[in-house]
Formats: sequence, structure tokens, C-alpha cells
Amino acid sequence: MNIVTLSVASRDDVTRRALAAFEGEAQGAHHSFASPDLLWQTLTRKRWDLIQAMTGQGVMSIREAARRVGRDMKAVHGDVQALIKAGVIHKEGRGIVFPYDGVHVDFMLTRAA
Repeated sequence: MNIVTLSVASRDDVTRRALAAFEGEAQGAHHSFASPDLLWQTLTRKRWDLIQAMTGQGVMSIREAARRVGRDMKAVHGDVQALIKAGVIHKEGRGIVFPYDGVHVDFMLTRAA
């Protein structure tokens, strides 16, 4: 199964993961956000619904994605553009794709300072 991990990670954490990968240590697919605020700003509820509808489905048109989530194509187009800009989904040919079969979200919540 092709799984991506979405996480909140510092630049140092991302650098450590990259260096480990260069040493041959498998890291799997990762997409990191600098803060929980950035993660939630990017991955809104409606965008999560879109990602869920696209998970494991291969390339599809924006029209098909909108149909699957039961939303207006213009509104979905805006969410698609935001997710492409964030690097979460990709354009492929004339369609879009979330190239994973599963999503794992990983971050730590600690008490406020």
C-alpha cells in the first residue's frame, strides 16, 4: 500500500529525514507543514473530503472530483489549486491526482507554554 505521512515538522526534522534518506534509510512518502496552523489552514474540512474522494482513485478530472464530493466545480477548482500549490495533489495530463492509497497524519500536541 502506498501511504503518505502528513506531519508537522521543523526544518531540522525535515533535514534529518532527508539526510537519512541519502544514507539509504527508507523514509516513505512525507509531506510536512511548518506548524499546526499551516496544516489546518491548508487541509480544511472540504479539502480533506476532496483528498478522501481522490485517495487510491488515480487521475481524475476536477469535474469528477466535484461530483464525488457533491460540490460545485468552481469551488472545488479553488480547493484543487490550493492543494496543488501546497504540493499535496498534482496535475497529471489533463487531470489531477492524489497518488496515494492511504494517509497517515502525524503530529504531537503538547500543553501551551
